[in-house]
Amino acid sequence: MRLFSHALLAALMGLAASIPAAAQGVYDDWSAVKAPAAPALSHVVIDPATTAVLVLDIARQTCHPDTRPRCVAMLPRVAKLLAMAREKKVPVIYTLGGNSTPADIWPEAAMQGGEPLFKSGPDKFVNTDLEKMLREKGIKTVVCIGAAAHGAVLHTAASAAFRGFDVVVPVDLMASDTAYAEQYTAWHLVNAPRLGERVKLTQLSWIE
Repeated sequence: MRLFSHALLAALMGLAASIPAAAQGVYDDWSAVKAPAAPALSHVVIDPATTAVLVLDIARQTCHPDTRPRCVAMLPRVAKLLAMAREKKVPVIYTLGGNSTPADIWPEAAMQGGEPLFKSGPDKFVNTDLEKMLREKGIKTVVCIGAAAHGAVLHTAASAAFRGFDVVVPVDLMASDTAYAEQYTAWHLVNAPRLGERVKLTQLSWIE
């Protein structure tokens, strides 16, 4: 029996030695990982009666020219989408995090009239009445734009999908500190379990 045990142990040690180092974890392969092909973008037709635009954390604290210049660069596109939405009477709903106030929102993304505001962490459905408001308005689709792509956009879009909403994310209207974070967010939203069936990636010029 002891001889068998020694033989088994030796076999297992030999097997372990033959397993490539990559099996130890992704960190060992980090520098060799190749980005997957870009996810497909979709042309999207919005139904104003059942769609809302979620403007996520586009404040000076989270969309700063020094720390997040990619966000500042997208502000003209944000202004264009908001003008389109308001012209078609699509509800526009704002969120902020931390100590940000409506006065901190960039002029291109500024609130108008009585547009609602929710304050929360990265997932704007947590500890807010956002879902309740969307249900009451008969909203079935949310368009998520803002900063940070890997924060509020990723987690709020995913949370909306898990709650049964269809989600549209324009890739040129979400910004992060780096292009990598935006790339990862786009990939995650259409590849993570249960998200791909609800989330569509698009771009501003493909929204009707």
